[in-house]
Amino acid sequence: MDADILEYYERGGEESRLVDSIEVLRTKVLLQRYLPPGAEVLDVGGASGAYATWLAGEGHRVRLVDPVPRHVNSARGKGIDAVEGDARALDEPDGSRDAVLLLGPLYHLLDRGDRVRALAEAGRVTRDLVVAAVISRWAPLFEGMLRGVIDSPGFLPMLREDLESGTRRATQNIPYGFTTCYFHRPIEIAGEIADAGLTLVDLLPVEGMAHWIPDLAARLAGPDKRAVVLELLERTEREPEILGATSHLLAVARKTA
Repeated sequence: MDADILEYYERGGEESRLVDSIEVLRTKVLLQRYLPPGAEVLDVGGASGAYATWLAGEGHRVRLVDPVPRHVNSARGKGIDAVEGDARALDEPDGSRDAVLLLGPLYHLLDRGDRVRALAEAGRVTRDLVVAAVISRWAPLFEGMLRGVIDSPGFLPMLREDLESGTRRATQNIPYGFTTCYFHRPIEIAGEIADAGLTLVDLLPVEGMAHWIPDLAARLAGPDKRAVVLELLERTEREPEILGATSHLLAVARKTA
């Protein structure tokens, strides 16, 4: 695993990031939409088990695979069946799961061939569904402009490279940086899914523009206002003109007959 990525995740940031955010709320809504009841799910790149724990509580049978030892140990501590592994070479039998989730691995595979390989591996293991998340190419732009960080030291050169190549390397020590990652154009993930031998069913924004609402935390804290945010996201999720105006995209694919 890339040393920069391993260092970033060994810090434990995922433990606090995936807690009642709009990303988590919407991802759960979309997973509920597509997963059959009582599904056998392989959560690849499942970190410390934020989704795996919830899925198990919803009645699904879940195994988590992650390359970061800290994540695997944390997930096991929550009672999750968790093992270390690589999304590009899963140690799982063919057709052994109803669904394979890739809610993180594609962020960190800079090479297109590696991303297609991870999707193909998911297709090999699933009997039906592959659900994959990617970060939008324009997420750093919206983040910088709408959060007012565009003038932070080092941010603008980093943003220019994000927009040009979609690739970011070792920026965790730059203000508002991240770790080594890839930002997708929507058309790219569609092509990667096709090249992996899968059929794209849906490509949807996760947070949409709601990710940058100034008072989002307050709106999510109240059930009525939270319901309105989720309703408006669902009403606009299939508008192609604003598909990439989100932090994350969720691709839903099926095994090609």
